[in-house]
Amino acid sequence: MVGQPGFFDLSDRYAALSAAGDPLERLSAVLDFEVFRGPLIAALRRSDRCKGGRPPFDPVMMFKILVLQALYSLSDEGCEFQIKDRLSFQRFLGLGLDGRVPDATTVWLFRERLVKAKAIDKLFARFDAALTERGYLAMGGQIIDATVVPAPKQRNTDEEKAAIKEGKIPERWKTRPAKVRQKDRDARWTVKYSKAKVKEGGDPKGFKPVDLAIPMFGYKNHIGIDRAHGLIRTWDASAANAHDGARLPELISKQNTGSGVWADTAYRSKKNEAFLERGMFKSNIHQRRMPRRPLPEHIARANARRSAVRSAVEHVFAGQKHRMGLFIRTIGIARARIKIGMANLAYNFQRLAWLEGRGAPA
Repeated sequence: MVGQPGFFDLSDRYAALSAAGDPLERLSAVLDFEVFRGPLIAALRRSDRCKGGRPPFDPVMMFKILVLQALYSLSDEGCEFQIKDRLSFQRFLGLGLDGRVPDATTVWLFRERLVKAKAIDKLFARFDAALTERGYLAMGGQIIDATVVPAPKQRNTDEEKAAIKEGKIPERWKTRPAKVRQKDRDARWTVKYSKAKVKEGGDPKGFKPVDLAIPMFGYKNHIGIDRAHGLIRTWDASAANAHDGARLPELISKQNTGSGVWADTAYRSKKNEAFLERGMFKSNIHQRRMPRRPLPEHIARANARRSAVRSAVEHVFAGQKHRMGLFIRTIGIARARIKIGMANLAYNFQRLAWLEGRGAPA
C-alpha cells in the first residue's frame, strides 16, 4: 500500500530535482516574472467579481503556463497533463500537490484574451526594458533574419486556394461554419532553398553540391538580435510567403549602440540601403552574385567575413526549432503571432539564464 507523501518526502524530491539541474528552477532564479503583472492586468481587464463565481487564476501563473508551452512545444491539453504529472512544472508555477491546475480550456481562454488585447508586443517590450535595467544594453550592432515556422498543411482544392489567396471564403465553406473555423486562411506556402551534396558518377567519394527546393507551409518569424548578447530585440510575424527584405525597416532597432547591420542577400535592395544610410547605419548585408557570373573574389571574402557575424542568428532559430520544437497549432495570424512572440520571449529567458551563468553583462 502506498502511503501519502510527507513534507520531507516532497522536500527530498525537490532537492533531487535541483541537484539534477532543473532548468526551470534556474529560470525562476534569474527572472522575476512579476515584471509582467502590470501589462497582463491591463490586457485582461478583469470584470467586477461582485456577482460571485470562482476566483480567477493568477495572471502571472497563467503567463508562466504559456512559457512552459513555448519551451516544451505543448498543446493546451498536453500542458494540463504535464503540470499535473511533473513536479518541476508545479514548482515553477508555485503550485503544491493539492494546488488547483487550470484545465486546457482555461489556458486557451487566457491566451485568447491576450490575442484580442494584442498584448504580446507590450509583454515583449516590458521584458526588453527589464533587460536594459539589468545592464543588458543592445550593443555591437544588430543581425536580421527570418525563418519559416511550420503549421499543419491544409488540404484544399484549386478553387478553394484561389479564393483564399483573394481573401475570400470559398463558396463551399459558407454553409459549413465549423469548417471555416478549422481552416487556416492566413498561413501560406513557400519554398525554402537548401544546399546538399549528392553522389556523382560511380566514384563513392565523388559528391557535387546541389540546391534543394523544399516546399513549406506556415508562417515566418522575423527577428533582429543584438550582436553583443545574442538577445532578440525586435521581431515580427507574417505568412510564410512574405518577402524578408520588406521587413528590414520594422526590425531595425534605434536603441542599439552599434551602427552595424548584418543580413543575408534577401535584405539587399536599393530601398533598404537608402533606409540604412538615412539612419546612419553601416550596412553589412551580403552582396549578390550577378546571374551566370562568378562572385568576384574580393566580394566573396567580404561575404565570408559577414557570415562569421551573421551566423549567430542561426543559433536562435536552431534553439527554437530543435530544442523548443516551435510549431504553430493555432489558426490565423493573430494567434500565430502570440505563439511566435512567446517563443521569442522564451528564447530570451533561456538566453538570459545562460548569460547570467557566464557572469554577463560585459
